[in-house]
Amino acid sequence: MALSSSGVATATGKEKFTHPSGLYVLFFTEMWERFSYYGMRAILILFMVAGPAKGGMGLADAEAGAIYGIYTSAVYFLSLPGGWIADNFLGQKKSIWYGGIIIMIGHIILAIPGSDGIFFLGLATVAIGTGLLKPNISSVVGELYPEGGARRDAGFSIFYMGINLGGAIGMLTVGYLGEKIGWHYGFGAAAVGMLLGIIIFRIFSEQYLKEYGLLKKQVKSEEIQIEKKSSNSLITIVMAIVSVLFLAILQWAGYINIFTATGLAQSMGIIIVSIALFYFIFIFVAGGLTGIEKKRLFVMFILFLSAAIFWAGYEQGGSTLNTFSQRYTDRDIVGWEMPASWLQGLQSIYVIMFAPIFAAVWLFLNKRNMNPSAPVKFGVGLVVLGVGFLFMVFASQIVITGAKASALYLIVAYLFSVLGELCVSPVGLSFFTKLAPQRYVSQLMGIWFVATSLGTLIAGLAAGVFDEKNVANMPTNFMYIVYFTAGFGLIILLFSKQIKKWMGGVE
Repeated sequence: MALSSSGVATATGKEKFTHPSGLYVLFFTEMWERFSYYGMRAILILFMVAGPAKGGMGLADAEAGAIYGIYTSAVYFLSLPGGWIADNFLGQKKSIWYGGIIIMIGHIILAIPGSDGIFFLGLATVAIGTGLLKPNISSVVGELYPEGGARRDAGFSIFYMGINLGGAIGMLTVGYLGEKIGWHYGFGAAAVGMLLGIIIFRIFSEQYLKEYGLLKKQVKSEEIQIEKKSSNSLITIVMAIVSVLFLAILQWAGYINIFTATGLAQSMGIIIVSIALFYFIFIFVAGGLTGIEKKRLFVMFILFLSAAIFWAGYEQGGSTLNTFSQRYTDRDIVGWEMPASWLQGLQSIYVIMFAPIFAAVWLFLNKRNMNPSAPVKFGVGLVVLGVGFLFMVFASQIVITGAKASALYLIVAYLFSVLGELCVSPVGLSFFTKLAPQRYVSQLMGIWFVATSLGTLIAGLAAGVFDEKNVANMPTNFMYIVYFTAGFGLIILLFSKQIKKWMGGVE
């Protein structure tokens, strides 16, 4: 790595065609963390809707979907304070380490059969740990490539492949154990996966990340750090007070009921939207940004909205499509019924297959000055996702006749969702690290995951709409997802040139 005349790090010689060794430490750490997360997620809603006779909780679809949405939303929403804690107190290495330990403890709690209270305690513990680990490990990947460019995009695509390798293995392993052996055996396997992840990080992080200066907090001066802590503490206090008051008013007026799972999920959605808006506005107005940084922040807000809408559709894979697989899909293979959660695992398998191809395509196009801008990639991703849900419209039209749909519909729908994902998620991870002012990088990475939080919450709430009492409405409900995702994608494509101008030269 060398410095240009402007002081910006650039890749030289061999570095242009290779990746830092630290990438692979983070690759395997995240792979096992995602094994634990996606493995457990694969059986979560199935465990909640299964009757007590089958070892489940016996919850109604709407309640189980709301709890699923609250949990998956909290996992990503807590990335915002997780990034803040790393920036101001622990640093990235300790945040990743402690986060992994907390996640493992949460899965161990879930593996213990017991009351609903123990189950919810386990979910909360996993969410807290993931919020601490997730934004910081992604930020470190970005810092391995200070020169930016297509090489960083390719690095994030490789990192993303590790995420999905862990997800695929996790869903197959935990899914089989949970559905065929016992739910709590599946939860226990997730704990083992996280243990392997923290062991790898502990052994290899010192050797392969220290050379990049990533194990210490980068603080210019004690005075700046004190000022930053004070301002961020004020933000946190103000957002908390405003959110509580707003929810109290809505509860008093009868618009929500925070004492039900659905009402609590709706309340969480209001909090997420309010905090995200307040955070963007605060940094824009009082963050000390230059004119170019403000334009880039506005682009980040647009990408935030796009990501939230994308994940609201994509995350139906763990909720709506998962129960569709269990109830309405023919999964018979020569007399053996495949676990419903295995079809969900196709998303990760597809990513493993196509991520290297996408990474190579981005590099190929970049060398010829044809690499699409981030807004174009986001727009295409949303449109492709919408097209995938058309197949679920066709599948649900078969279901309302009383027959089961072929698994091919889900196989194709998951394929389109992944093709859209590869245009959005690794690209979004990379561009948030590029567009964010350096002093806010971990916190704005947290905001990126808050978009996922909002999307997964919506996905959980949507699962309650697709219950067994509303089968006749299923085609229409799937069609709404097509309109919403593909429609917003077309709007992004329409204004992509103007959005690119606001990026201020970031490629």
